[in-house]
Amino acid sequence: MNVDALTGQPLPANAIQRILYLAPTVHVYQIPPATSVKGYQASTWTADNNRLQIFTARLRIVETSVPSERPDGDESVATTLLLEDPKTGDLFAAAPYTAERIVEPALDSSRFFAITVVGEGRKAVLGIGFEERSEALDFSIALQDARRVLGFGSDATATAAAAAAAGPGARGSKAKQGLEEPRRDFSLKEGETISINLGGLKGRRSRSHESEKAGPAQGKSEQDALFSIKPPPGSAAPGFLPPPPSAKSVKEERRRSRQMFESSPPKQTAEDLGFDDGEFGEFQ
Repeated sequence: MNVDALTGQPLPANAIQRILYLAPTVHVYQIPPATSVKGYQASTWTADNNRLQIFTARLRIVETSVPSERPDGDESVATTLLLEDPKTGDLFAAAPYTAERIVEPALDSSRFFAITVVGEGRKAVLGIGFEERSEALDFSIALQDARRVLGFGSDATATAAAAAAAGPGARGSKAKQGLEEPRRDFSLKEGETISINLGGLKGRRSRSHESEKAGPAQGKSEQDALFSIKPPPGSAAPGFLPPPPSAKSVKEERRRSRQMFESSPPKQTAEDLGFDDGEFGEFQ
């Protein structure tokens, strides 16, 4: 029969317990309150030849899952950190993992953590320290999995804790990945458009605006003022070439020229003008 390690009461028959993490040796410290809102300094725990160390325990992280009796109900999951006597297995202190701040990593060491334990209606903050950095890393990863199942905590904090346990070399890269901003969608939605401001048009609009103020006609742009002066007859508008003549107009012009040539009077001879052609002149 499974027994609740925190209360000592028997669990339902369908309850399932599993051990997420086990450390055979963990040093427990009676730590002073945090002097800063940032967190705890482990260097103060181990000062004066570990004067604040009070116990050496075995640490277990136990997950208890109780399925719901209703078919459509969700199962109840609870996670508890247990500090036990390594020889007898008696419970020394328990910390129900109900919030992320139940376990806080130390600011100056990757092997030390501050945990909030409860017992007999009271709370206390104890410090724990691992002898090996690899054990502290496995402890942080187990807490990360527990947070995912319990549905609280942030991935950035979990990644930062794992990076702190891995050491200074891996802390920067892992923390950077955890703090990375989520990708945003910049694609155009249906009905959206993009406005592009071309630099060259800005100056042209400015010159047009100045010409509106200096020009004789107010409210007209530079192009309107330019075409407000009528060009002389037969000339094209400024800046434009006249259109080529059409084939019909060319044929009409040729026909009109031919009619003028045919209707002109015949060329007069010298006799018609009263002059002798020289055939019977005085020089013959």
